[in-house]
Amino acid sequence: MNELIRTLAPRVLGVLVHRGADFAMAEDAVQEALIEAVRHWPDSPPDEPKAWLLRVAGRKLIDAQRAEAARRRREERVHEEPLPGPAEQTDDTLLLLSRCCHPALSPASAIALTLRAVGGLTTAQIGRAFMVPEATMAQRISRAKRTITGERFDTPGDVRAVLHVLYLIFNEGFTGEISLADEAIRLTRQLAASATPHAGTSPTGAEAGSTEAGGTEPAGSADPEIAGLLALMLLHHARRDARYTASGELVPLDQQDRSVWDTSMITEGVAVLQAALAHDRLGQYQAQAAIAALHDDAPTAAETDWPQILEWYDELARLTDNPVVALNRAVAVGQVDGPRAGLAALADVDPGLARWDAVAAHLYERADDVDQAVQHYATAAERATSLAERTHLIKQTARLRAGPQA
Repeated sequence: MNELIRTLAPRVLGVLVHRGADFAMAEDAVQEALIEAVRHWPDSPPDEPKAWLLRVAGRKLIDAQRAEAARRRREERVHEEPLPGPAEQTDDTLLLLSRCCHPALSPASAIALTLRAVGGLTTAQIGRAFMVPEATMAQRISRAKRTITGERFDTPGDVRAVLHVLYLIFNEGFTGEISLADEAIRLTRQLAASATPHAGTSPTGAEAGSTEAGGTEPAGSADPEIAGLLALMLLHHARRDARYTASGELVPLDQQDRSVWDTSMITEGVAVLQAALAHDRLGQYQAQAAIAALHDDAPTAAETDWPQILEWYDELARLTDNPVVALNRAVAVGQVDGPRAGLAALADVDPGLARWDAVAAHLYERADDVDQAVQHYATAAERATSLAERTHLIKQTARLRAGPQA
């Protein structure tokens, strides 16, 4: 029952928000409805759980609105509207994501609110995922809800803001009982479904495309960047089982056991990417996914198609001025034109970036400049943001200091 409630709660909240309800009041109403469900469903489960939750949450919301004595018209509209059909349900997902990713919110607040309202995670689960106390996370979510109180969202907002938040959630990866990477993929699938034009309906979302009457397009085709982000997540997450050793040590991409990569996930990611690229509206997530696909396609690290990867980094650099792109491009330059060329490209990149020293160390080692490589590996270890990364870099430093016999 818990999984059913977790799945239905965001949908019910999305319906209430779609009807114009205040976000904080709507979420409170849904939470009260969930309490009622826990009390009554074990003894008398409803035939239509979503309709039951929507009916109870609607009553709770109306009670709250009446208490304020200021929203009688909205009360009547919420009370009298029929249950939504399939098209309205998918629109609600995009609308709810847009609300949670409002530009007035900080990235941290947007992530927390998205996981709470759309992902259906408890405040305690989100707190544990980000390694902060539940009370701290509760305050963060409360502040986020206050920030967007009173904002009206009659139509979905900028889909790029939503994609950015989902990308940030995915990059948090796996932290304990909750895999935020899995959550990000699940939410991106929902976004792709909600943004896909259906036969006989108008497309939803920024830069919406069009479909022939009676046809359907691949998920996310209304905006190829949605599909691009989904493909990027799938192609990276396919390597998850090879990324760490049994003892938790980091395994670099070129040393990973590719036999444990998830081939079905790679196949899906490539198919989603190809469908997105077919629209000829290239964006940064599609370009990143193309790079990931080339890595996944190589049977061994030595067979990686680095010239193509460098071409995609050139495309990506034209699409965005993100310094991380320039940093990763320096690695590709080093693979194609040699480590000294890579170091020349790296010289134009901000050395304050988190992985700058690690990239410099890698390139200096390939250029047989051991002293410089050791120095940069040691600096990179000091600046590492995770224990696994720090341990890996310390071992690289020790390996080079020990000399060829190591």
